[in-house]
Amino acid sequence: MRIVVIGASGMVGSRVAGEATRRGHRTTVVFRGEPPASLPAEVTTARGDATDRERMRGLFTGADAVVAATRPAPGHENLAAPTTTALLDAAAAAGTRLLVVGGAGPLWTPGRPDLAVLDNPDYVPTAWRDIAAASVAQLDACRAHSADWVYLSPAALLEPGPRTGTYRRGGTTLVTTADGTSRISAEDLAVAVLDELENPGEDRHFTVGY
Repeated sequence: MRIVVIGASGMVGSRVAGEATRRGHRTTVVFRGEPPASLPAEVTTARGDATDRERMRGLFTGADAVVAATRPAPGHENLAAPTTTALLDAAAAAGTRLLVVGGAGPLWTPGRPDLAVLDNPDYVPTAWRDIAAASVAQLDACRAHSADWVYLSPAALLEPGPRTGTYRRGGTTLVTTADGTSRISAEDLAVAVLDELENPGEDRHFTVGY
């Protein structure tokens, strides 16, 4: 497959690029600035702003899939939805499927189908609420768009860790362990992203966790 990764300088995007090359896919990574030295030597690099629809359309044309792993800087969470809409526009124009790596905010609490994770302080402390709310707006932007998209919500806690190659897949309810913990490493989230690209599921919104 030919895969384009937007946001490959970040925690998730860099690991998606690494997992894609590990599996032998032709991978193009897109940056606004200089690419980090930690990227695999096999990737192709390109400059571009995620909100530049024409530039993105050109980069997406001919790709089998695009992964959007962008994350707004603190204080700029309101940019998540319009940036995603720009990428959706470009993907639709290029006829390319877009996988958006979002947040856990739009998911439901296990055992509480009336309580969004966004509104559950057990999973979203006050310091995380703005970015969690941005992920809800981001998913709404996807749902309002006609592009071919899929939205992946990670577990509540996402951080660097080991690549175990295993995870559990869920629908729109947060995946938790028996003690209520919800987490996944960025490395295993990248595994889930590539699994979805290689063997697409039926859900347009799904989650993964341990």
